[in-house]
Amino acid sequence: MNKATSSTDHILAGVALMLGFCLTAPILDVAAKLASATVPVGQITTARFVVQCVLMGPFIWIMGLSLRVAPGQWLALVVRAALLLVATFCFIAAIRVMPLADALAIVFVAPFIVLLVGKFYLGEDVGPRRVGAAIVGFVGVIFVIQPSFAAFGTVALFPLGTAVGFAFYILVTRGLSRRVHPVTLQFYTGLIASLFCLPVMILAQGSGSELLDPVWPTGIAWLWLLGVGFFATLSHMLMTYALSLAPSATLAPLQYLELPVATLFGYLVFHDFPNALTLTGIAIIIGAGLYMIHRERVTARQLITERAAPPI
Repeated sequence: MNKATSSTDHILAGVALMLGFCLTAPILDVAAKLASATVPVGQITTARFVVQCVLMGPFIWIMGLSLRVAPGQWLALVVRAALLLVATFCFIAAIRVMPLADALAIVFVAPFIVLLVGKFYLGEDVGPRRVGAAIVGFVGVIFVIQPSFAAFGTVALFPLGTAVGFAFYILVTRGLSRRVHPVTLQFYTGLIASLFCLPVMILAQGSGSELLDPVWPTGIAWLWLLGVGFFATLSHMLMTYALSLAPSATLAPLQYLELPVATLFGYLVFHDFPNALTLTGIAIIIGAGLYMIHRERVTARQLITERAAPPI
């Protein structure tokens, strides 16, 4: 097998894994929404990370991975786990009352936030066209939020909290992913987030808080809680390994398939379907995101051409 064939096989495998992510991530959202009917949001969030930690433990042992982390990386690990914890809590609090597609569409503003933070805070080279695409994406989010805010009140703003938390989670992960194995990274994320969550659940016991006061799950609620943790772990690992096999520029457009899949699941399970204004906003967000990805590809090709050009 020559190198070109091997590279193609890797890309195809990465694409397949990314498609697997797009199919499994919405199942996590469905399980969380079903669980939220009887279980507080804080408890669902806790279950998500506890199950992830438990699932990753055996894989670390089987794969012979080390749990050692450089002292300078611990702060980044803690910040990363805290950001994902906030993002998860906000999203589950949102889909508890909002349709899956509406909430997820708002979350898809995260790549635009990453781009703008990269340009204005990290000093990354981002052209005006991509900045314009990010601004258009925010306009699309307003289209989605407006009817949701009218129907559900301030809960419609929770997905923005998810988007901001996840955007900074991505930025922190960029640095860590080069130095820590993906499985080890997932294990520590689950462990640290669980250590944040469990004391809060203990203190919230008997508080009467609708979002935090834990209950003893009954019946099928146990299955939904396990499903949240299982599909969260599975989907994140699929994405992580997809990115290790294929270029992010190839995989990024595929992530937008998560939106129609979530819309389908939301309709089949909860009989929710976005209205015309929300669908318009979703179309704007997807269009702006795909254009931004296109411009990143164009810029990358230009840089390769410039570096390959012989000196004059």
